[in-house]
Amino acid sequence: MNMRQKLEQREHEYLSPYAAFSDSSSGRDIYEEPCDIRPIYQRDRDRILHSKSFRRLKHKTQVFLAPEGDHYRTRLTHTLEVSQNARTIARALRLNEDLAEAIALGHDLGHTPFGHAGERALNHICPEGFEHHIQSIRIVELLENHGKGLNLTKEVRDGILNHQTKGCPSTLEGKIVRLSDKIAYINHDIDDAIRGHIITEEDIPNEYTDILGHSPRERLNTIIHDIVSHSEDTDEITMSPEIEEAMFEMRKYMFRSVYTNPVAKGEEQKAEAMLIHLFEYYIKNLELLPEEYLYMMESKGETATRVVCDYIAGMTDRYAVAKFTELSIPRSWSIY
Repeated sequence: MNMRQKLEQREHEYLSPYAAFSDSSSGRDIYEEPCDIRPIYQRDRDRILHSKSFRRLKHKTQVFLAPEGDHYRTRLTHTLEVSQNARTIARALRLNEDLAEAIALGHDLGHTPFGHAGERALNHICPEGFEHHIQSIRIVELLENHGKGLNLTKEVRDGILNHQTKGCPSTLEGKIVRLSDKIAYINHDIDDAIRGHIITEEDIPNEYTDILGHSPRERLNTIIHDIVSHSEDTDEITMSPEIEEAMFEMRKYMFRSVYTNPVAKGEEQKAEAMLIHLFEYYIKNLELLPEEYLYMMESKGETATRVVCDYIAGMTDRYAVAKFTELSIPRSWSIY
């Protein structure tokens, strides 16, 4: 019996009967010999962590565009906070922590530069539309690894695809990530908004904070404990009605006070216009696309609009600005 098999056996001895067991996975689209050390979901987690798309998240906006300060969240730090929340809940419920972590690390790989502003721009300009959770799947199935994808398990891909509020993951681990995403961004976006002087802790309605807590730490503690206590030894991931209502009402408060606040979002129209300009430019000049994207059109039959959308979606904030400057501003003017 090799190390992987010992770890798989240990899962059956320790994990909840509702867990997604590694040796019961529906597998990959393309068969691969199992690793002799790592169970299948751990292997998926490693592939995501070592991917180019994951590394680019460190230079992609979470909420605030180009904030003045080193402590605002990026798309990468958001992903890590989601992963930590998911691991904590999965471990407490004796579910498959490797699967939860793999889904969490991959859930936002498809996000654009400039956060949801970039997503809106590409959804507007691309004929096929654009949604970041679908793009995340496109990345792991096709775009990574020179057009071969990462060949992840069906359970990981299902969790990534269904992490949206309207999604319905097929595993409890996927449902944990779906909630962990909301928990993370509600709490850390409040923290960043306070840091950016958009709101104060005292501005948050007491009807929410009296239930959830008066600091990010208290709120995380309250919500995670509530999920664990109401989901233990069940085949569902649930919250108490009181905590769930307070959390989603606070989410609505954040949309009203932060996500649509002109102080926080005043530069987003410029970012959207920049990406639309890049899209239109590359559609007219396809030969300027990197070779790997030309390969997608020539060998994979992908449309030009889809491939240009892929290229722009994969850009970091600063790379998008650099390409816009290079393509749109005469060199002699760029010093001003």
